[in-house]
Amino acid sequence: MTEIKNILVALDLSDIDNTLIEYASFIADTLKVKKVYFVHNIKKYEISELFEEQLKDINLDEIIGDELNEKVEEKFKSSVEWEVLISEDPYSESLINYIVNKYEVQLALIGNKNKIKGTGVVSGKLLRLLKCNILSIPKNAKPVISNIWAGTDFSSASNKVFEVAENLQKNTDAKVKAVHVYNVPLQFSPYIPKEHLDAKIENHLKEKYEKFIKKVGYKGELTTEIIPGRDSGVAEKLRAKAAAAKVDLIIVGDKGRNTFSSLLVGSVTEELFNQDLEVPLWIVK
Repeated sequence: MTEIKNILVALDLSDIDNTLIEYASFIADTLKVKKVYFVHNIKKYEISELFEEQLKDINLDEIIGDELNEKVEEKFKSSVEWEVLISEDPYSESLINYIVNKYEVQLALIGNKNKIKGTGVVSGKLLRLLKCNILSIPKNAKPVISNIWAGTDFSSASNKVFEVAENLQKNTDAKVKAVHVYNVPLQFSPYIPKEHLDAKIENHLKEKYEKFIKKVGYKGELTTEIIPGRDSGVAEKLRAKAAAAKVDLIIVGDKGRNTFSSLLVGSVTEELFNQDLEVPLWIVK
């Protein structure tokens, strides 16, 4: 896999910042990264005209920079080098993309704030824009990786998912399960009994899994689970199953292809990304 040397952490002065900083500290030590960039974008255009007079003689960049430096100093326990970057840009996504490219960032940590619509930097645009891996962190996430689900549709696009999973397992001793969610093609359903169709598809997918894993050459310990997703959306099925299994990290690719699965197709990955997941979601680019 591409070595993760530099990490970006998107902060917005909300409560989730503490979680992101602590998780970044954990990931920095786990992956032995070189540097972590903490980024905050000041959207001055959102400041009401009512406050312009009071703020005209105040250096917001300096004040916010000092505040974030103090917060990172307190919460970031890793010995890895770090830096706080403050900027003013109408679009946070564009700023983050610029920093990712300028500082050769391989992993961006962002807060999953979908329960609070319209806040944070999480968006489908960011998912499509960034060329680096993205790790979406919910507010109450604990900085621990012990139970990983790696999403696969057995395509070459999901090879990188297992490279990330293997690397994390090597550094954390986490359990890793290869998970595939399939949907029965609706055009077949009226003509073939459900039990026959499910059994046939599952046998077919198990064969595909064995061939895929052999080709990937996964070096760690790996289990597998094949989940029918017909009764609900693939993203919702995966979310519910992961919560029940007490998974603390889900890894998926940003795209994929398979006749029966839409797990790694861009639209479903984006649906997962925009859900109120209770576990961190690592999207491999």
